[in-house]
Amino acid sequence: MPLWIALPAGLVARWLYRVKVIGASNLPARGGAVIVANHISYIDVVVLQLASPRPLRFLAYRGPGTGPFLRWIYDLAGVIPVAPGDRLTWLRRSVACLRAGELVCVFPEGEISRTGQLMTIKRGFELMARAAGVPVIPAAIDGLWGSVFSFSQNRYLWKSPRLAPTPACVAFGEPIPPDRVDCSLVRKALMDLGTLAIDERPVFRRHLGRIVVRSLAGRPGFVAIVDRTAGRREVTAAQLIAAVAVLSRRIRRTVPEGRVGIVLPPGAGAAIANLAVMCAGKVPVNLNFTAGRASAESSIAAAGVVTLISADAMREKLADFPWPARTVDLRAEIAAAGGRAAMAPWLAAAWVVPAIWIPSLMGVPRVGGSDEAAILFTSGSMGAPRGVVLSHRNLIANCAQIASTSVLPAERTMLGCLPIFHSIGFTFTLWFPILHGCRLVTTPSPLDSRAMIDAIHEERVTILLGAPTFIRPLLKKATPEELRTLTLVVTGAEKLQEDLRRGFLEKFHLEILQGYGLTETAPVSNVNVPHPPVPTATADEQLGKKTGSVGRLLPGMSARIVDPETWAEVPDGTSGILLLKGPNVFAHYLNEDPLAGASHRDGWFVTGDLASFDADGFVTVEGRLARFSKLGGEMVPHVTVEQKLAELCGADPAESQAIVVVGIPDRAKGEALVVVTTLDIDAAVVREKLAGAGLPNLWIPRLVRRVGAIPVLGTGKLDLAACRRLAAEAGVR
Repeated sequence: MPLWIALPAGLVARWLYRVKVIGASNLPARGGAVIVANHISYIDVVVLQLASPRPLRFLAYRGPGTGPFLRWIYDLAGVIPVAPGDRLTWLRRSVACLRAGELVCVFPEGEISRTGQLMTIKRGFELMARAAGVPVIPAAIDGLWGSVFSFSQNRYLWKSPRLAPTPACVAFGEPIPPDRVDCSLVRKALMDLGTLAIDERPVFRRHLGRIVVRSLAGRPGFVAIVDRTAGRREVTAAQLIAAVAVLSRRIRRTVPEGRVGIVLPPGAGAAIANLAVMCAGKVPVNLNFTAGRASAESSIAAAGVVTLISADAMREKLADFPWPARTVDLRAEIAAAGGRAAMAPWLAAAWVVPAIWIPSLMGVPRVGGSDEAAILFTSGSMGAPRGVVLSHRNLIANCAQIASTSVLPAERTMLGCLPIFHSIGFTFTLWFPILHGCRLVTTPSPLDSRAMIDAIHEERVTILLGAPTFIRPLLKKATPEELRTLTLVVTGAEKLQEDLRRGFLEKFHLEILQGYGLTETAPVSNVNVPHPPVPTATADEQLGKKTGSVGRLLPGMSARIVDPETWAEVPDGTSGILLLKGPNVFAHYLNEDPLAGASHRDGWFVTGDLASFDADGFVTVEGRLARFSKLGGEMVPHVTVEQKLAELCGADPAESQAIVVVGIPDRAKGEALVVVTTLDIDAAVVREKLAGAGLPNLWIPRLVRRVGAIPVLGTGKLDLAACRRLAAEAGVR
């Protein structure tokens, strides 16, 4: 490119984009190399060139849809054009440039990602590197999704531009020799580098309470929450700020300890309590009030909770809950802080004071980063619940990662029915809507299907999140007219059954999208998204979802699949233990030594789930390793056996689960399979039906334990610890 164009263009680019570079030393000082990078915007080429100390030559599509201006730019910049049907020409030119010592940059996805996630990696770069005998250097770009040059909001260009300089990061990885390079290796390298690049976002160092208050202050009249706990109440952003301001000051004065317990249903009260505790510089601990007294006592003791915020109505309803001596009523605390009179100045300030000043006036801390932001307790499906310490960075990152996809678009209406002690309820029906402008409609319990249906219908809800257990009753009780405003249904926390997915599609013309995550990942790590629109006649179709999978990883996340015994990586398509890494992944459990490595291995979080990758980057989760039994050297999947038996016994899939298969210790074989069921069947019937269906003899349970109801946790998951206890009773009879 001529100097008279390159110099001013470079100056403008450096003013518009503040680019941080990681691993620049991995670029060779001389000699050729293939640079492969993810592709999230039209401005990627500019940012990569700003990050590189050497000139880069780019490959770019040049077909019938390429206009004269773009052709002129290509010629000036020395772009190697890739014309459809003329593979040999661009390959020869690329190899010649590489042999001449140039750095040639390729976007192996073939075009800009229209979901924000890493798309399918194509193989052209492998041929270039091998033919030229040069290394491949992976490069991850972060920070450009959401710009006018990306496909965020499902469109290019036609959206509000960023007025401030944009921070971006480019991370260059170690060179991969040409004889070792392949698509799977490059995908892993790009994911790993993506975790490094996203970690440099300045917002991740901030305090969650501060950015939430600032977000609310930027739209004071916006109806942030429609609370349908008792009647119907609209709460504006300004009203939230006012209530939080007075309550947080009182908490700061009256609560000396660093953690505050909260027991409240979804709604305005829970939002006010959590945000006020956080703005006071304390840590909210939302306690599971459905898990039983022993579990609650364990959680309260582990977190050191002395002060607990609830409501008098909750105390009356939960008589067996171990309420601490200092349990306060939310309304009474706000009244004691001055009530409406104290809130009035803050209501006015929300309208007249610049949004950037409001958090400082409230005394909200500036820096959060890796500091403790919240504690949630795992469901305890496999035993006693463990406290998951989530940082400000974890929660801010996960909200940003979801916002980087099209799965939860802003300016929609979301139903919030999941309890706040549930990780999805905590992050995505509390913090995410406030941060990203979704209107939130709350109902007090996911078990009240009629209340959920009425809320969806009357409030014109467009987004529904929930566990399959809570969504299944809607299939039976709701009419298509009542759910006609829904455009998106996303499930997590447990496996999405095919009959539920198919039933929703047939009755409501809605395909349920399956995601995956854990409390330890704040909570989402993977999600299927709608297939993005095809913007031009020359653009290719891109996959956003695959039936049976839990989707691709969120931006900034990386994963490995390893053998559960050797911990060696397994090839794509092979099952193994899923390991995760990313800014949303927690550092350690409550009261766990972070350096002991009990929850992490070599920097990777060990999920305990069996999963596999496919060539397009979609992950299929087969279930908890604990939901498999190793018999005769073979891994037997409990879920497969119980689903087949339920089908053969005619169990109604629309009702609650009727059959659970668990493993118990066995002296002869190490483990024995037991059926825990509400159905009137015995071991002989089980053997006859499963053997007749062709299941291997090894997979057929020998013991049956009949029960009145299958134990379920308040989160909708199976209580596997209780199921095992019941199964053990069958083993001793």
